[in-house]
Amino acid sequence: MSAIDDLIAELSRLPGIGRKTAQRLTFHLLQQSPDRVTSLARALTAVTERVRPCVECGNLSEGERCEVCGDPRRDAALLCVVEEASSVGVVDRATGFRGRYHVLGGRLSPLEGVGPEALRLDALVARVRDTGVREVILATNPSMEGEVTATYIQQLLTGLPVRVTRLARGLPMGGDLEYVDGVTLAHALTARQEVQ
Repeated sequence: MSAIDDLIAELSRLPGIGRKTAQRLTFHLLQQSPDRVTSLARALTAVTERVRPCVECGNLSEGERCEVCGDPRRDAALLCVVEEASSVGVVDRATGFRGRYHVLGGRLSPLEGVGPEALRLDALVARVRDTGVREVILATNPSMEGEVTATYIQQLLTGLPVRVTRLARGLPMGGDLEYVDGVTLAHALTARQEVQ
């Protein structure tokens, strides 16, 4: 296998990158100056050497603790549980959430061989039990696996002195009922609210 084929194969393993896109990226990189390509290679090497999960929440960080866990202005008693570290920034930017996070490192998926032992569930229970968390917000993805994971966590936390909530689900702003899927519409109907 040639160096070009190796790079195409590696790039096509990235999420959302198929073989055609991997080929375009490879040929784009080959048209760049060697310095630019070397700079990209250094950045990839640096991120693999320096970035690690935060010891407290599992978010990605160059230090032992991430910026969120190290921020004393954050409410440590309010914990938002997400599947992946990439969701931390999404929730923070979109909502201005001022609590802390707990990154599971995935979601339960028996068909893919991902069971409870593969996730940071023991660490979550320990945080809730030992650090005075008063509310856990389940912000798993609205997929079958995300729902199963949220339900499993809710059962794990039963009996602990903590309020467990789930992100609301429903109709998107600007959406048209004609194009909304049945599951979303059913969740929206179930979670309906009084008009005030």
